Amino acid sequence: MARRPRAPAASGEEFSFVSPLVKYLLFFFNMLFWVISMVMVAVGVYARLMKHAEAALACLAVDPAILLIVVGVLMFLLTFCGCIGSLRENICLLQTFSLCLTAVFLLQLAAGILGFVFSDKARGKVSEIINNAIVHYRDDLDLQNLIDFGQKKFSCCGGISYKDWSQNMYFNCSEDNPSRERCSVPYSCCLPTPDQLVGILLSQILVNQIKDQIKLQLYNQQHRADPWY
Repeated sequence: MARRPRAPAASGEEFSFVSPLVKYLLFFFNMLFWVISMVMVAVGVYARLMKHAEAALACLAVDPAILLIVVGVLMFLLTFCGCIGSLRENICLLQTFSLCLTAVFLLQLAAGILGFVFSDKARGKVSEIINNAIVHYRDDLDLQNLIDFGQKKFSCCGGISYKDWSQNMYFNCSEDNPSRERCSVPYSCCLPTPDQLVGILLSQILVNQIKDQIKLQLYNQQHRADPWY
């Protein structure tokens, strides 16, 4: 028995097959980063609104709140294209998502190459940004927390050395500086070493033992004065 010939495809209609696994994995990860981007924007806006105007304007170039808002908005737009494009199988949005990811990758690659080729200029620019942040250390609470976190994380003090903190008006070591923090550094520079931690632990144990001995002596003296002892 001869088979019936299949009807020709409609004009302009093309066959396509999308793996559900790839589709929903792409949707899930884009949805996850979409939510993260909204949280970043919300935190950045909240931090920006909670600042005093003069403090925010004094250190605009290194403001972590502005950085969070910018990165969050860009991530929101990028993940929106990937999320909706994968869910609706929209070719235009998926191509936009792919092109944006390619552009981000190329920019990161170019920045790495330029940073390697012009390492001296890049190091000087980074030092300038760090010195600017040190000058405004007490003017911005978010910036202060960021610097303290960096110094604790990388076990460093200042951009090059602890002497960089002399640029800050509160830590400057000049004789006419009335600050109580004169000739000092932030607490995040003073990290306890393992030997110091062991010494603190042993001293605490010794103090507890001395307290126990004192309590025992007081107990013995009290019962010796008791006529029924």
